[in-house]
Amino acid sequence: MSKALLVLTSVALLGLSGCADMNAKPSSSESTPAKAAISAEAQAALSTAQADVKAAKAKNALWTTAADALKAAEAAAEKGDSAAVLKDAKRASDQVQKGMAQLNYPMLKVGD
Repeated sequence: MSKALLVLTSVALLGLSGCADMNAKPSSSESTPAKAAISAEAQAALSTAQADVKAAKAKNALWTTAADALKAAEAAAEKGDSAAVLKDAKRASDQVQKGMAQLNYPMLKVGD
């Protein structure tokens, strides 16, 4: 009796999970909004910041502030806010340059 109840419950759950997808909206290019365009200057700054962050990450010199600024710039690009992209991308590149410069600092010895 318990096996029959388990089988019936499983079949009912599978049937309900199949019905849940029937009301989902179809994914088509018409239903997704067009990506907002940013200025050429903002696009160039974003590309530079992405390359800078990638280079810093490769040398283990990426500061979290640079990564956060790049994420903010990418989010602003999705919204089409060129001014915010420029500001955040320049901040990311600046933070990367400081992190890369830190690699040249002398090692600090503690004790003897």
